[in-house]
Amino acid sequence: MNTAVKAPEFIAVSHRDGVATITLNRPDVRNAINDVMRAELIAAFAEADADATVRAIILTGAGKGFCSGGDIAGMRARLDAPSGEVAFNGWKRQKSTHKGVAAIHGVSKPVIAAVNGAAFGLGLDMALSCDFIIAAQGAKMSMSFVKRGLVSDGGGMYFLPRRVGLAKAKELIFSAKIVEPDEALSIGMIDRIAAPEDLLEQAHTWAKELTIGSATAIALTKEIIDKTFERSDEEIFALGREAQAVCYTTAEHRKSVEDFLNKVSK
Repeated sequence: MNTAVKAPEFIAVSHRDGVATITLNRPDVRNAINDVMRAELIAAFAEADADATVRAIILTGAGKGFCSGGDIAGMRARLDAPSGEVAFNGWKRQKSTHKGVAAIHGVSKPVIAAVNGAAFGLGLDMALSCDFIIAAQGAKMSMSFVKRGLVSDGGGMYFLPRRVGLAKAKELIFSAKIVEPDEALSIGMIDRIAAPEDLLEQAHTWAKELTIGSATAIALTKEIIDKTFERSDEEIFALGREAQAVCYTTAEHRKSVEDFLNKVSK
């Protein structure tokens, strides 16, 4: 019986030096997200999260765009559905969308979005769900949902205010303005800018810098720090105590302390 695993159709994954690069791979439609791509993206992040040799992840797009948003075929299907089914179909699709964004945001390893071109709508939401964003000079970003009569449905209303503040987030969402890298960097929407030809290499170098510490400590820190806007200081202190107790038991901590003590004693 043939048990070969089918290769992803719209996602490409590569590994180098402990860094997994996950590439949205529908360049002919600027990597618009359809149902198959979303399922493959979720699987790719789950696999990278479970792989102990992967210490950091880069998310990028093939061709000239990062991600143009939702696939037009899905929009057409929504319009063609019987009126009585629109809301429930939309609810199911939203659950799928949020599962995809949560797969990116919730992974236990640092994630860098390498925005190589247009990141519009859901594409920008996905970039914002990453821990860090580096954009190529010339890339364009827009919370374009209001132009389609929609709200930001991929987490942008959660992630964007945490980066740029509430008023600026409202402005960017209400106006659907196109933001270029220099402005995006100045308002904290992105973290770094690179020349297009250097984007992936700079992202990889940055990702490598994030792998030098304890994988356990990084995973626990990420899970806790992502909750600090919603939790009280006492709740964060309690989570920190629990995480530190785990860290005390790790081989990385023991080796670090032993190495330090041996160095001091010499």
